[in-house]
Amino acid sequence: MFKVAVVNSRSFGVNAPDLLDKLRQHAQVDFIDLDKKLRGKDLAEKLRGYHFIIASVTPYYDAEFFKVNKDVLLIARHGIGGDNVDLQAATEEGVIVTRVPGYKERDAVAELAVALCLSVVRKVCQSNNMVRQGKWSERGKIIGFNISGKTVGVIGIGNIGGRVAEIFSRGFNAHVLAYDPFVNPEYAEKLGVRLVDFETLLRESDIIMIHAPLTKENYHMISDKEFSAMKQGVVIVNAARGELIDTQALIRALESGKVAGVGLDVIEGEPIDSSHPILRYENVVITPHIGANTREGLRGMDESNVDAILKVMRGEPPTEYIVNPQVLSKRTRAKIAIK
Repeated sequence: MFKVAVVNSRSFGVNAPDLLDKLRQHAQVDFIDLDKKLRGKDLAEKLRGYHFIIASVTPYYDAEFFKVNKDVLLIARHGIGGDNVDLQAATEEGVIVTRVPGYKERDAVAELAVALCLSVVRKVCQSNNMVRQGKWSERGKIIGFNISGKTVGVIGIGNIGGRVAEIFSRGFNAHVLAYDPFVNPEYAEKLGVRLVDFETLLRESDIIMIHAPLTKENYHMISDKEFSAMKQGVVIVNAARGELIDTQALIRALESGKVAGVGLDVIEGEPIDSSHPILRYENVVITPHIGANTREGLRGMDESNVDAILKVMRGEPPTEYIVNPQVLSKRTRAKIAIK
């Protein structure tokens, strides 16, 4: 019988128990919590005997993992990012890697990003805390600003960033700039935004929304140099990956007043605890990586994982979901195991 390990996921199957039941009709499904820093041989041993892994954002599946663990046929990311899987190593070892198509989470993540922005700009959380502390009379201290007419810079206008750009352009009547080297001006024009270079976006934006995938090349793409190029009093929102922002540089920018407020659904090193220095700042609103956590978003994620796994069990390529399609030209482990 096939075995499926659901690793470090608190949401798979919770919102869509029918999909979990469907998977259990074809395989043994176990939920496993592992140290997020587990790597290589130790991780491989923990997951020995499992043919399919439904993977959260941690731990990292490195080259040594794939060399030692010869049982895994497929890793299905329970999300749209694949940055915690060594794709080259997986491909070399004949392991299929899938992820959730961006459109499944598009509206959920985009809407949370906008909510974070509004919370920061209008100081919603600070105001709520003031009322709870019996300080209603101090409401005059709460002063935000209108988004209409402001310049919003969106870094990455793929599925999610594109929707965010649309919302600000058409919903708020903001001037929207976008930096994305992988899209053409015609696509940007359809969204109601203007493509610019990275430096122009940093220099001209009142609000910066980050929606880029994490790669080796853009790790800490926002650090001291980038903060220094921004407007005084800029607002930053990151609903993509925590490692895109250098947290220590962000703290320095908050201290200096360069950054007036921050909305984060992700942060490097997550999960963080209550002692994290970023939590000292009232003008930081942070949520625990819940971007896709709507009924619709979570069901779409579960559907993608279950469908990909069942396809492979039937000997079919999970074309819609595959991250490393070049593996299909090889003698994959799945082809060998499923005859």
